[in-house]
Amino acid sequence: MTKLYIISGMSGAGKSQTLKIFEDFGFECVDNMPVVMFQPFLDICLKNKDKYKNVAISIDSRAGKDLSHFKEILVVLKNKKIKYKVIFLDATDKVLIRRYSETRRRHPLGESVSLGISLERGIIKDIFEVADEVIDTSVLTIGELKKTISIIAKVNQFGRQYLNISVVSFGYKYGVPNDADIVYDVRFITNPNYVYELKYKTGQNKAVKDYIKKQKELKGFFSMFSKLIEFTLPYYIKEGKSYLTIAVGCTGGRHRSVFIAEKLANFLKSQKYKVQLNHRDILQSR
Repeated sequence: MTKLYIISGMSGAGKSQTLKIFEDFGFECVDNMPVVMFQPFLDICLKNKDKYKNVAISIDSRAGKDLSHFKEILVVLKNKKIKYKVIFLDATDKVLIRRYSETRRRHPLGESVSLGISLERGIIKDIFEVADEVIDTSVLTIGELKKTISIIAKVNQFGRQYLNISVVSFGYKYGVPNDADIVYDVRFITNPNYVYELKYKTGQNKAVKDYIKKQKELKGFFSMFSKLIEFTLPYYIKEGKSYLTIAVGCTGGRHRSVFIAEKLANFLKSQKYKVQLNHRDILQSR
């Protein structure tokens, strides 16, 4: 095990989001680990070092009285010579109360929110006292939290490998993909569907590709389109986005959108981004 991060803190301060950030960074993550399971889990990690090279575990007030053994866990880690860091997420009471009000969730301790916060601070006091890093999320955005975690974990969160891009071709006649972040309409390109010998082929076919490539507007369009996408991607990463779906649509989702989606995916791969390509409607019957 190369890296172990123990995440704890106040409910509503961002523990779950922090665990998701570690997951985006490629860590094996376990939420709400029971204290009694900690040592058996460590043994599993040490026996499977390739899989559990980087691990993040969250422990919080839901563990109750078992948290009294938390310092014993740290002794075990030191005896096993496992390098670790304890990260404690905190926020002001005022901010925590506001967040609970906005989400309309009950406090995990089952009391009123204000009383729950007071009780929780007492329960996790021992963790707070031994924390290596305390992060006050009162005024942090998700992007700022991700940057803070990346610095602590020594991960280059601005690296392109941490943005997972999905490029999807689709047909407008079947609806726009629900998960699309960016949608672009390529129906301005002359439709191969109206050329009889191309009608039943797809944008993966050489004849269809050649037909689209011959259109004089294609070169200028793709140059501007790809540059726009390339320009914006680092800013999505900066804002903490880990997954981005770019949907390219034409009428039926078989010719033009397929061609452009594949061209865009290849371009993004050449820029060292992680890309998945999906032709949602390519097999739809006419």
